[in-house]
Amino acid sequence: MRKLLTLFLWLPWAAASTAQTAPALAPAQAQALVGRALATESRAAQHFGHNHPMRYRLRKSSPRITTTKEIVETADGDVARLVAINDQPLSPADEQKEEARLNALLGDPSLQRHRKQSEENDTERALKVLRVLPTAFLYQFAGTGTASTGTVVKFTFRPNPQFDPPDLETGVLTAMAGEIWIDPAQERVVRLAGSLQQDKDFGLGILGQLDKGGWVEINQADVGAGEWRIVHLKLVMNGRVLWKPKNSDSVQDYTLFAPVPATLDYRQAIQILRGGAATGR
Repeated sequence: MRKLLTLFLWLPWAAASTAQTAPALAPAQAQALVGRALATESRAAQHFGHNHPMRYRLRKSSPRITTTKEIVETADGDVARLVAINDQPLSPADEQKEEARLNALLGDPSLQRHRKQSEENDTERALKVLRVLPTAFLYQFAGTGTASTGTVVKFTFRPNPQFDPPDLETGVLTAMAGEIWIDPAQERVVRLAGSLQQDKDFGLGILGQLDKGGWVEINQADVGAGEWRIVHLKLVMNGRVLWKPKNSDSVQDYTLFAPVPATLDYRQAIQILRGGAATGR
């Protein structure tokens, strides 16, 4: 499930109001604008968190539990610290567990290397999907709107019958439809809202299935100095993997972005998360 849904983590949107004020774009113009915006997203994804690392807060809620984490990006990969459960400070027992986890991370660098490798694998899967988005869908101009960045252009999208997905990750696109909003001045994708129009089997149904009706909504914003980040993600997806039910129903909100030094290593990030002042290399 995680591999099949990685693409949603890189396609940002921001709420906007519709207005049919701009002249319609011809199909070729629409496809060209979408292609340029998606190319910008691909370039940004390749360098995500490397050139302008950030510290931020992630609140993730589901029907079962809500967690809040402080996260610091470093060249060694992200480092996180749990700070609240169900919007309440950690209990002494939970605080002790979190401190023990950070101590284990400090004592075993291989744990952080494993996390960084996982992040790089997710990025590569996302890039794989981004590269085919211009040809995976047919885009149609659907008006204009206003977002925090100014005027945006709205498109609807549906599967391109000529698209032949090269792998499982991109295969899910053949069952999706929705809308995408683009800032034409900055050529950034600022909205994606998509849903599965039919059940999608993988590996003749043996590997798994995503159920019709699953949907995703994602927001991105400029969080300072031209750095665009996801600020809101809602994902509702049901299915199964190797006959086991796999269900996702979560809302993720990203706030309190602040830049950190590009030279920061993961040990210094732990020091920051513990309330200390990191020293330079």
